[in-house]
Amino acid sequence: MPQPVNILHLHSTFSLGGKEARAVRLMNAFGGHARHTIVSGMPDQLGARDAITAGISYEIAQNPPPLTGKPSVSRYEALAKFMRRFDLVLTYNWGAVDGVMARRVFSKGMPPLVHHEDGFNADEASGLKIERNMYRRLALPAAHALVVPSQTLEKIAERSWKQPASRVHRIPNGIATALYAGKPDPKAIPGFRRKPGEVVIGTLAGLREVKDLPALVRATGGVSARVRLVIIGEGPERERIMGTAEAMGMEDRLHLPGFLPDPHRYIGLFDILALSSKSEQFPIAVIEGMAAGLPIVAPRVGDIPHMVAPENKAYIVDRGEVRLRDSLQALAGCAPAARAFVGSRNRAKAVADYDEAVMIARYKALYEAAMGRPGALG
Repeated sequence: MPQPVNILHLHSTFSLGGKEARAVRLMNAFGGHARHTIVSGMPDQLGARDAITAGISYEIAQNPPPLTGKPSVSRYEALAKFMRRFDLVLTYNWGAVDGVMARRVFSKGMPPLVHHEDGFNADEASGLKIERNMYRRLALPAAHALVVPSQTLEKIAERSWKQPASRVHRIPNGIATALYAGKPDPKAIPGFRRKPGEVVIGTLAGLREVKDLPALVRATGGVSARVRLVIIGEGPERERIMGTAEAMGMEDRLHLPGFLPDPHRYIGLFDILALSSKSEQFPIAVIEGMAAGLPIVAPRVGDIPHMVAPENKAYIVDRGEVRLRDSLQALAGCAPAARAFVGSRNRAKAVADYDEAVMIARYKALYEAAMGRPGALG
């Protein structure tokens, strides 16, 4: 067997969210054909490594050059020197774009680089920052390709970041939809047991400001049906979410088990999958909910309106807690068979359009083309 491809991953954070979950799925899919070095711009945010399959060769870089800070030739040079050790560099989101700029400034002897953009934090949820657009315009020509998951980001890349369409690759996120066809494990969520007659609203999300999970708590608290809210994930907003539940007098109806791997084991325990994000593009959690046969309630952001089945579109609404509450109320108050019908149409669409086999094949082909090494990743 040839030597494994030596891949460097520069992440803004490696706490498990959509982009991290996809990156880990690709690592697992490449198996022994690659070894991986992971840098997290937030060194204490490493929860996604728990989803890496046993036997995958990886390490968390210790004391790497900083990914963020004031523009500096010396910092770019240090990043470039670090990157030259690898066969391929993969950079993710704004928090790692300095890796792309380092390759632009110090291109000699540098490995190929593919940049990924999956969405925006709360500081750009209501509009893109001009200075970041300009910085991306300067840096991105150094990348072999720019990968985006959504139609929305594809347009932004071409119009705001001035990237040629030939270098922008839209690869929709995908999952192993077959895993979600079985019955969930009733014990898969620690401390959670369904109660007779209750409707379980659930979400999978990093507990970050951009996810606006306190808004989901307030919207759920306004639903008149007997409901419980389960939020699976970890992050800095945990205390704020718990405080919101206490203020609403619904702390006994909120369950926060932390991060849990293998969502196919438990997501089917929900009756509704809900999002409250200020910004999304092509969220994997929506695909996971669809694959599990759930109806989706979410704000009309990114590609979400195009992702769900036509029967679900009425529950994708303009941002705002009242609209979110009304959609939750409509689904929580209807007959279980009506929710199941919407969920069945979502599952059919997920299987047809969002299975991970196509996604993995497209990423594999792109990475191999960047290195000029067809077949290198298996």
